[in-house]
Amino acid sequence: MSQNKYQLTITKVGESYSVEMRDYYSNYCCVYEQTVEKAMEYAKQWFDEADKRYQENQTHAKAVMEMMALDRKAGITTRMSDGLD
Repeated sequence: MSQNKYQLTITKVGESYSVEMRDYYSNYCCVYEQTVEKAMEYAKQWFDEADKRYQENQTHAKAVMEMMALDRKAGITTRMSDGLD
């Protein structure tokens, strides 16, 4: 975690608001909300979930690496592609 740096941009787009967010793990999200209050509420929730999202991403990455190792061991991968091509 790097000093809790967040980026939040709320822009009026027609009748709604574009909410762009980037957390301290560089995860990005963009949603549209009807009011500024709802935009801020969504952003607060999204930022509060940053650590949970990071842990989920780490778990996913670990699982993918383990699957790749199993594929190599089974001989179904080549240098540039897997056996699914």
